[in-house]
Amino acid sequence: MHNASAPTNWTTHQQGKFQLRYKPYTLQMHHVFTVASFTRNTTPVVLLELEFDGIIGYGEASMPPYLGESQESVFAFLQQVDLSRFSSPFETADILAYVDTIAANNTAAKAALDIALHDLLGKIMQQPFYKIWGLDPQIIPATSFTIGIDTEAMIRQKVSEASEYRMLKVKLGLETDKMIIETIRSVTDVPLCADVNQGWKDKHLAVDMAGWLAERNVVFLEQPMPKDRPEDNAWLTERSPIPTIADEACQRLADIVALKDMYSGINIKLMKCAGMREAKQMAELARALDMKVMLGCMTETSCAISAAAQLAPLADWADLDGALLIDNDLFEGMRVEDGLCILPDRPGIGVIKKSD
Repeated sequence: MHNASAPTNWTTHQQGKFQLRYKPYTLQMHHVFTVASFTRNTTPVVLLELEFDGIIGYGEASMPPYLGESQESVFAFLQQVDLSRFSSPFETADILAYVDTIAANNTAAKAALDIALHDLLGKIMQQPFYKIWGLDPQIIPATSFTIGIDTEAMIRQKVSEASEYRMLKVKLGLETDKMIIETIRSVTDVPLCADVNQGWKDKHLAVDMAGWLAERNVVFLEQPMPKDRPEDNAWLTERSPIPTIADEACQRLADIVALKDMYSGINIKLMKCAGMREAKQMAELARALDMKVMLGCMTETSCAISAAAQLAPLADWADLDGALLIDNDLFEGMRVEDGLCILPDRPGIGVIKKSD
């Protein structure tokens, strides 16, 4: 398995006017990261470059193990890609439709190509993608910062380290839920959002917890119950004093309509939905259905985070802290100042590579 934290050599494919390059990389996390179903301190990614006429677009696939993709599966997928049938990156819709048909699933691998293609297009047009889409970077919501499940002492430390953030995202779903919230509330009164990662199994307990959390300034619940229990999630949403957001239950555009009466909103992540193009379509459909929009991320470098941030003006809530959780980011891009997402005024997704 490709699992060194230092990048190894690029795999390169010349494909007509396009050149595709990719290599493995492992993200090292500041703290051990624990949620309701797993614990880890690294995340495998694949870095990708798409070159056309001497201009390079950057992309990234991030594969938290629970999603079922790996560096090996991304490599296997990318080896099937043949862009020689296309003469221009402006054939965006056709290119990405082709990429989506190569194999089912593999959404992180598809997202890496989508991100690189958008970065390439923006650089050719010499504009940031938020401007190409006509979006206003001044209305991006403040990003939350994630506090994983931990001991009382470590939670206090993590909250202290996150003092500049205007919202904290708290991982729940175990028997320690109330201890975690009470510990945080003993040191800060900033708004919280609770990500349960399907951890609550009883709908009556879930609605009681929703009321208890609402009294402690928790503003929404992310994936409170298992995704394969639609009736329970709908029952909870109808009774919850705070919005419920579908995460694991919402992967791609085709999922949204069925979720309309089951959740208050959706969490869009590039690695789940195959990239920026579909993420924008998802945000627009959710808004048309009067659903809330959350824009989330995996543990990622500033490459994928900055790509997601291009469409953050369409979101009600942003959770774009993935690059802030790691020690070995290879890119400069979107940055966070006083809890706010600041998009660089640079072409494409706005990133600069720091090292190779």
